[in-house]
Amino acid sequence: MRSSINRRSFLRGAGVAIALPMLEAMGPWGLAAEKTERVKRFVCLSNNYGVYRNAFFPSEEQAGESYDLPGTLKPLEKHRQDFTVFSNLDHGNTGGHKGVPVLLSGIRPHVAASFPEGNISVDQKIAEFVGSTTRFSSMTLKVNESNLISFTRTGVQVPAIDLRQTYRALFIDDDAARKATASERMKRHRSILDVVLDEAKSVNRQLGQRDQQKFNEYLDSVRSLEKKIQQQQPWLDRSKPKPEHREPPQGKGTEADLRAMMELIALAIQTDSTRAITLSSGFRNGDFGLSGGYHGFSHHGQRDKEVAALKLIERNQIAQMAHLIDLLKAKEDPISGGTLFDHTSILFGCGMATGEHSTKKLPLVLAGGGFEHGEHKVYPSGKSQRVPASNLLLSILQNHGLEIDRFGTSTSTLTGLKWS
Repeated sequence: MRSSINRRSFLRGAGVAIALPMLEAMGPWGLAAEKTERVKRFVCLSNNYGVYRNAFFPSEEQAGESYDLPGTLKPLEKHRQDFTVFSNLDHGNTGGHKGVPVLLSGIRPHVAASFPEGNISVDQKIAEFVGSTTRFSSMTLKVNESNLISFTRTGVQVPAIDLRQTYRALFIDDDAARKATASERMKRHRSILDVVLDEAKSVNRQLGQRDQQKFNEYLDSVRSLEKKIQQQQPWLDRSKPKPEHREPPQGKGTEADLRAMMELIALAIQTDSTRAITLSSGFRNGDFGLSGGYHGFSHHGQRDKEVAALKLIERNQIAQMAHLIDLLKAKEDPISGGTLFDHTSILFGCGMATGEHSTKKLPLVLAGGGFEHGEHKVYPSGKSQRVPASNLLLSILQNHGLEIDRFGTSTSTLTGLKWS
């Protein structure tokens, strides 16, 4: 049996350390030819305003493989057998923009306390599963728009980073002073947490039953923070992979910035820096020759100018998804075999279906990840027959390796969606 090589190994000599690329022998347990469990990744691409439906959804009469690809999805034409379009899936919510944060959880934040895991999002559920296996248990990214879809189990919205911050997080090592400061900060936080947890024992005995429940929820969040600190500590002194490209310039326009972010996402996956990524993208006034704002365009009222603007913006988002698929298909997966795309689920979706505040029939497209694709799947539209979009989220999580039978408001995995 071949010996294992630590995937964070370096070639050292004469005061120089060069990071090795990811090799087969760096896979789980150092086994390449004797594959064990496959490593999976998840990427969610989103926006905060939904889509122009007439250019996004195929006709519901065209369920199955033989469907006409709408204009917005045309950039995915060459990957037709590698993605699935879903019609009539949603989270059963109302509330317009309040639906945006619900995309990856199925649960509105204000009712999260009624659910065992709160409104934790798919990416953060995966982050818990991955733990400290990768440098970043997850990455929450943005381009010209806030990312509102990533939530921890304690209901905290995960802050997002932009193009420049993403590059530096992935590839630029902190200097010695910053590492020392970070290490000291972690020690101080752990010390504070130790005191908090110790005091909690005496406080808890003085509380009534209802207060004890609330207090235990608080302690769970404290323990979660403690676990994250423990996971981050070992990575402080490990060098980051060396980039293939220079830091991409930021502010070059919606198309250029989003394309550059796709390339960083592909590099993050290629270097196994993380296995869970969310990205929300927007629009900058003046791009594509358009004058106005994304929000204004989304309230189109079927006016030609606004509709044309939405088609341009949304087609670009799908074109960049296609670019990411190209990048992942071009790279072998030394850990799991095949290509990186084979083991990466890419979900395009929005928690608000349209800019006119509908949260019904969410725009959802899933690519890669070992799922059986190539279809337009149409689910019942009647209220009593509605299939929760959380069933799709549960399927993604099970595909990722999580042994769970429920997520959010799911009733089962998604009927008709198979994977290997």
